[in-house]
Amino acid sequence: MSDKGSGSQPGYLTRNMTRRDLLKGAAAVVVGATFGPMIAGCGGSETTTTTAGGVGAVKMGGHLRVAAGAGSAKEDLNIHGPALTPPSMAMRFNMYDSLLEFDHAGVLGVALAEMLDPNADGTQFTVRLKSDLVFHDGSAVNADAVVYSFNRILDPDNPGLAAKQLRGLTPNGIVKVDDLTVRFELEVANAIFPEALSAYSAGIVPVGYDPKAGDGAIGTGPFMLAKPGDFQPGIQAVLVKNPNYWRRDGGPYVDQLSIIEFADTTAQLNALLGGAADYCQMIAGAQREIATGAGFSLLEAKTGSWIPFTMNCMAKPFDDVRVRQAFRLIVDRPEMIAQAADGLQWVGNDMYAPFDAGYPADLPQREQDLEKAKSLLKEAGQEDLTIKLTTSTSVSSGAPAAATVFAQQAKGAGVTVQVDEVTGDVFWGDEYLKYPFAMDNWGTRGYLAQAGFGSLPGAIYNETHYGEISPKYVSLVEEAFGTVDDAKRNELIKEAATLEHEEGGYIVYGFDMQVDAHAANVQGAMPDFSGLASAAGGSRYRLVSLA
Repeated sequence: MSDKGSGSQPGYLTRNMTRRDLLKGAAAVVVGATFGPMIAGCGGSETTTTTAGGVGAVKMGGHLRVAAGAGSAKEDLNIHGPALTPPSMAMRFNMYDSLLEFDHAGVLGVALAEMLDPNADGTQFTVRLKSDLVFHDGSAVNADAVVYSFNRILDPDNPGLAAKQLRGLTPNGIVKVDDLTVRFELEVANAIFPEALSAYSAGIVPVGYDPKAGDGAIGTGPFMLAKPGDFQPGIQAVLVKNPNYWRRDGGPYVDQLSIIEFADTTAQLNALLGGAADYCQMIAGAQREIATGAGFSLLEAKTGSWIPFTMNCMAKPFDDVRVRQAFRLIVDRPEMIAQAADGLQWVGNDMYAPFDAGYPADLPQREQDLEKAKSLLKEAGQEDLTIKLTTSTSVSSGAPAAATVFAQQAKGAGVTVQVDEVTGDVFWGDEYLKYPFAMDNWGTRGYLAQAGFGSLPGAIYNETHYGEISPKYVSLVEEAFGTVDDAKRNELIKEAATLEHEEGGYIVYGFDMQVDAHAANVQGAMPDFSGLASAAGGSRYRLVSLA
């Protein structure tokens, strides 16, 4: 679903909101703004198949217990910092809000903001807050809080996760207009600035916000900590309903939400089967029949979430492009999806952001070619190569299985892969982003947002380091960021993605079909296009009621 606008302006600058837009149920309402969907192809038909428990009478109260995946003792609730594990992201999604947000179907709209007013060339964006908003501690959400939040993100000594997406914005460009209005004045055009304002890592926090452990983790989200000890890194977070939540409808309905971390998917599912949990995030493919056979229901979504193999382009042997190309040719993608995910993925082509309007969908699908792989390795002087592949269940429940399948397939090209499965604390430790060959887990994003997070030099999750060896790639991405004409920007994205497809460090073998399992009395949760548990304004748990 593309929204290209007209002339030289992007769609979000030219699209007028209709009465139908204002009355759509699931999509956020934009009052006075003129922007629309930012990710092409993300309609409800692309992303959702079922809702939790169907439509039933909403019952207030109760305690929702969520079985999440493996976490880390290094987790925190600092919304502007890196969230290394899926459980910590789930906690943050339910505790904080940003100015804008994507809904569960991928439509961009307002959240804490009442209005976004951009200028014609993508260098100035004025945001007006909804009135009478308060933080968890009862203090007012105002322009001072917005200014403080973005200054904190842009702190040069400790930049936040969203800083790279906010390109063009400096502290001097954050201007308080009045108590509820802030103007962002960019030094250069940023075509995806509204998308950047929707990032969970651009959450709005009160002036003086400085969370330590659980203390001080104050936001505006549907759930909040009652006391610091309710957050135990690597173990669980026990959250309570925010009595001053700003949405006028749509939950939260339960009084308490516990997000409990488990070492592996078997332990997760056993918690659900044994009655210790009501909801299980991201079950493995082989567990679907077990869950349904025991009387539990499934929540399913087709997403752009991906679990890549990451090749460090600055570390041997992957500093040779021929080795990177060979490794991509080793993979039998349908076989890997069938064996490692029980079919619970759809085939990828070594590029991320499949819903982006600039995604090169016309590129031929890369397929396994072991003879070509062996030839490339021989040219590179890497015959009979032995390589360590680092993985962990904290990356994804299916990551170790995918690593094992890759090791089996690699034998056909004369490559010996030593699978090194480590704990979450080890994987996300000091060697993360330095591994020569590893795996990772990403949610759905547009191409430029993803490049800003992971592919550009200086990106906070710069794991392949491809941008550091390809000035041409960096130039294309930088130009695309500043191009407000949709058609021109999409051509630049296509060129950059094609270059990364041929030379980069990612093996993107597939995208996730996310499946959660839940008890029969859990109703109302929505599947989400992002592939991130609890995304879209807490739509997994904010909307849940217990029958």
